[in-house]
Amino acid sequence: MEKLPNIAILATGGTIAGIAGNATTTVGYTSAAITVEKLIETVPEIKAIANISGQQVVCISSQDINNEIWLSLGKKVNELLASPDVDGIVITHGTDTMEETAYYLHLVVNSEKPVVLVGAMRPSTAMSADGPYNLYNAVVLAGSSNARRKGVLVVMNDTIYSAKEVTKSSTFLTDAFQAPGLGALGYIQSNEAHFYKEPIGLHTVNSIFSKLEIDELPKVDIAYSYANVTRVTIDAFVASGSLGVIYAGTGNGSLPGEVLEALVEARRNGVIVIRSTRVGSGIVARNGEANDDELDFVVSGTLNPQKARVLLLLALTQTTDTKEIQQMFYDY
Repeated sequence: MEKLPNIAILATGGTIAGIAGNATTTVGYTSAAITVEKLIETVPEIKAIANISGQQVVCISSQDINNEIWLSLGKKVNELLASPDVDGIVITHGTDTMEETAYYLHLVVNSEKPVVLVGAMRPSTAMSADGPYNLYNAVVLAGSSNARRKGVLVVMNDTIYSAKEVTKSSTFLTDAFQAPGLGALGYIQSNEAHFYKEPIGLHTVNSIFSKLEIDELPKVDIAYSYANVTRVTIDAFVASGSLGVIYAGTGNGSLPGEVLEALVEARRNGVIVIRSTRVGSGIVARNGEANDDELDFVVSGTLNPQKARVLLLLALTQTTDTKEIQQMFYDY
């Protein structure tokens, strides 16, 4: 008889742990309402495919995720994966910031073992709750030898994504998670993980951030562009002590005059400026919409603004050199 993998489930709350007053309520429910023990009980089938242990790390809606939770979660994951008694980890998470937590872990986990984030778009009490089967698939994936050395993964709606590429693209659909322009890594079918491509970029054991002991992350913020945008948000971030500003520009990260002036001043005062885009997919080209070499700006490449912020948080723990940071955005 084949030995079952040992999978640790770390619960953080979210919709997958949510409840509502009746089976037809899929909005306006209470998230983060049930414990990891209850989650495991609702999917007894997972005990047939893995030896399961559970820990409640936090119990929150994912809009309340912060740097301190990331730091703690990263250390917890690395401690567990260092044990020969743990073959993989599943993290249940709210969907709102799941892509950011996944990418943070993608950069700081120091193991080749599978780490899988999973959530739900409907609460556990819904008649068509997606959480139980998503959780089952996450255990399948975390226990699969095919998932090793792939970095941190997200599985939703039978689909496997790289933490670097995945993003939430709908407020309510069960297939809310996509990888625009880049596509999924594979699928879960018939209790097996099928991969059709490899994740791109450095991650996990090949990431410099996975070898570091980080106890604090710097203040980095995101400024959003729109028609008639002013410099007020950027100036406020700089005044509040931001060490980095991600500018989610229109199009290819374009910069209106007043915004450009504010970002130039911010950079002159030592703030790292990342030129990104609100578009949702595509590449922000260096020296495209602005002379980044002359301005000493960094471009985000294919990273969306929220993931550019995650990478800059970690980059700033090592350097303030914009050339080195730009290379990180190319490499990671």
